[in-house]
Amino acid sequence: MDMRQIKALLQEFDESGLSRLKISKEGFEIELEKAVTAVAPASSVTAAASPTPAAAPAPATAPAAVPHGDEILSPMVGTFYSAPSPDSAPFVKVGDTVKKGQVIAILEAMKIMNELEAEFDCRILDILVSDGQAVEYDMPLFVIEKL
Repeated sequence: MDMRQIKALLQEFDESGLSRLKISKEGFEIELEKAVTAVAPASSVTAAASPTPAAAPAPATAPAAVPHGDEILSPMVGTFYSAPSPDSAPFVKVGDTVKKGQVIAILEAMKIMNELEAEFDCRILDILVSDGQAVEYDMPLFVIEKL
């Protein structure tokens, strides 16, 4: 890689939602990491600034709606895709029963599409990420119930 490519990579990394990136190619290796800043306080300040008291209870009820169970975590940094193509049906929906080895999502990393397969039989209780969302290593993707 020349300096122009490295500068372009740094700029894309800064603008992305990723906090860590490691690239190894033909004897060249680069590892980038940036501190993750919390964005949540800004949104909670916005909610607190609202004069209506009804806005405060809404966030308190949202976490209770998330089903409890085991989680399937992202094995890599990349982009989450719920279907093989934009026109196709999603691999899984909430409530689906999944068999071990069944593809449940695609994670794109560096233009390579990696199929994410279920490691055991399970039922999908919740899908925690949206199609096209950037995901990080060990980020929860699905809430499941092992069968």
